[in-house]
Amino acid sequence: MEIPPLTDDTVRLALVGQVLRRRWRLLAALAVLGALVGAGASILFSPGYKTTSGVLLQGPRQADELLTQAEIATSSVVLDRTAAMLSWHPSGADLKKQVSASVAQSNVVTITVSADTAEHAQQLADQVAQQYVKYSTQLATNSADASVQLAQEQRESLREQVKLTTDKISDLAKNVGGGLTVESVQVRTQLEGLKTSLEQAINDLNQADLATGVGNTVVLGPAQRPTSPAAPTMTHFVAGGAVLFFLVGVFGHLFTARTDRRLRGEPQIASALGAPILAGVDVTTPEGDRAPATGFLGRVRHLLGGDRPWVLPPVATSADEVNRDIRYRRVLARLATGPADVLLLVAEDDETGRLAAAQLAELADRLSVPLRVFEFSPDRPTVPDAAASSGVLVVLGAGTRTAWQLVRLAEACADARQEIVGAVLTHPVRPSEPAKPGPAAEAPEKALAGSA
Repeated sequence: MEIPPLTDDTVRLALVGQVLRRRWRLLAALAVLGALVGAGASILFSPGYKTTSGVLLQGPRQADELLTQAEIATSSVVLDRTAAMLSWHPSGADLKKQVSASVAQSNVVTITVSADTAEHAQQLADQVAQQYVKYSTQLATNSADASVQLAQEQRESLREQVKLTTDKISDLAKNVGGGLTVESVQVRTQLEGLKTSLEQAINDLNQADLATGVGNTVVLGPAQRPTSPAAPTMTHFVAGGAVLFFLVGVFGHLFTARTDRRLRGEPQIASALGAPILAGVDVTTPEGDRAPATGFLGRVRHLLGGDRPWVLPPVATSADEVNRDIRYRRVLARLATGPADVLLLVAEDDETGRLAAAQLAELADRLSVPLRVFEFSPDRPTVPDAAASSGVLVVLGAGTRTAWQLVRLAEACADARQEIVGAVLTHPVRPSEPAKPGPAAEAPEKALAGSA
């Protein structure tokens, strides 16, 4: 069967699978943190319960006048009066964030309110509508004092004009003869013109009467009590926060893996150091690939699994102690054919490298091999000056250093006139479980008791 080639999508799916499998504790903690942040955000941004109330503006209205009425509905005067009438005693400034008004069709001002409970939302909507009607009527009454007097004078003038026109028509009608003379035709024409003027005056009077009812506003009805909170609710915020933080954690791991420049392959490490890889040794730690937890932050990372590399292959189980000791002896045997004095370099933050260096130093002391351990800073490496017939052995963990860090280490060795004879790569392994004792390993007393 032909194996399909790896694509970018396949690599991404594999990386996502590794993140979910090896960092599920950290992702779960991020999801819980996101849920808590969402719950806190819901307290500040959740609208609570919403309902609406409508107010009808009677009479013909202009578009700008309707917008003005919507502004009046949310004015500080209306909201302060509403707050004074409510039983839970809010302030007008608080209601400013909870009340909004818009203009709908058919001269209806829609008042939308939000509150912490359904009962409060209903009471708030009804009270705002009532206070708006009272305040709007008060404004119309105060502003109509001068206009009412002017309208009354116009009505009286129109009525006098109608009366004078009617009297004139009556006088002309008496003087008109019954013959079809030129004069009679002219009189009838004048009478028709006067009738037209009279009808126009009557229409103007009717329009003036209609204008007196413009300021009337009526509440369409009580607001409905909402049955459930308006979206987004606390559940939406909590779920959204958990999902958002979870995805941020996954994509953060993928971004970190993409920008990671640490070398993991032996050819790349040997090329950056300019020295061969002498051997690879296993380092047994209590947690396999996890360094011992130190400090509060270290314990937190240890608990969440943040101290475990997830982009490396799974940690293998350690072989027996004899096989591990053979690998360390091979490294020392290869050094015996080289310089008389060997300086072993290991980074300060490389836990597995430091464990391997300590074991090499202990074994070299038992075998009387001249070996000195020196820890260097990975950011600014410094190497002691060379002695006669000396060399440098670098011990480092796979995937712990970038190419530039290794190049700087090689330059520091060159400045100290130290020759890098090789490098040893360390691989963390988990300890193997002790073998269970078989029946033959039982105590002689039990064996004898069983045979009796």
